[in-house]
Amino acid sequence: MAVAFATSCMLPSSAFATNTPCSGKKGGIDHCQGSTFICRDGSVSGSKRSCEAVMGGLGLLGSGATEMQPTGSASCSCRTGSYCTGPRGGRYCITDDGSKSYLRR
Repeated sequence: MAVAFATSCMLPSSAFATNTPCSGKKGGIDHCQGSTFICRDGSVSGSKRSCEAVMGGLGLLGSGATEMQPTGSASCSCRTGSYCTGPRGGRYCITDDGSKSYLRR
């Protein structure tokens, strides 16, 4: 038992790492917008997981219970929970730095 514990402590932490939504430069999960993860950098996660299922009903920091909604205006910030539709049907929202973050189909 002690040997197994000592061995597990010596393994690199990457052996236990999992691919989590909004990981890396996205800075982690900011909140949920329905089933979509909104990341701290203002982008959306491409995760197939449901944010509501992972975070529970609270969804972290005042989540929006509704899914991302299309907008009729040019303002489609990821943080507001709205998205724009491109000329070929791609759904995207604008991140904090002004770049496009595409939603999964």
